[in-house]
Amino acid sequence: MDKILLAVDDTKGSEAVIEILNSLMGDCVGGGCIPTNIILLYVERLEGRSVMGGLLLSTSETETLKESLKGTEYQEKLDQHADKVLHYFKDRLEKRGFSGVESLVRQGHPAEEILKAAEENGVEMIIMGSRGKRLQNLWMGSISREVANNAKMAVLIAR
Repeated sequence: MDKILLAVDDTKGSEAVIEILNSLMGDCVGGGCIPTNIILLYVERLEGRSVMGGLLLSTSETETLKESLKGTEYQEKLDQHADKVLHYFKDRLEKRGFSGVESLVRQGHPAEEILKAAEENGVEMIIMGSRGKRLQNLWMGSISREVANNAKMAVLIAR
């Protein structure tokens, strides 16, 4: 497998992503069977985590919001948080012997951005966590379910 996308955020589900990758490929580190490219993706969620967080903004609304956030203190805080999360996971991967880790930050709806990044980068597998806090999402969170249902490549949900 040449390219794997690891979708991470600041939840416990992302810790499981690293553990799953290590379980799958940890014995291969240094042996040549690890993926040549690991893309570590963090999506800045512009609409926040509110009751309305599950509603999708239209493409034009998202673009307007992105444009209006440029150069603001809020955008700076989002970027700092993304850098912190990505640095944490990249460091953990490198300590386990994984090299060639590329960090990528996107903005927008997480499921859409994960799918776009996976297709644009030609990944063969997406590994992501699942929160599943609500009763109807007992086994899989809504974002992981949307990615799994719409991906054109293999998706592994870590729990």
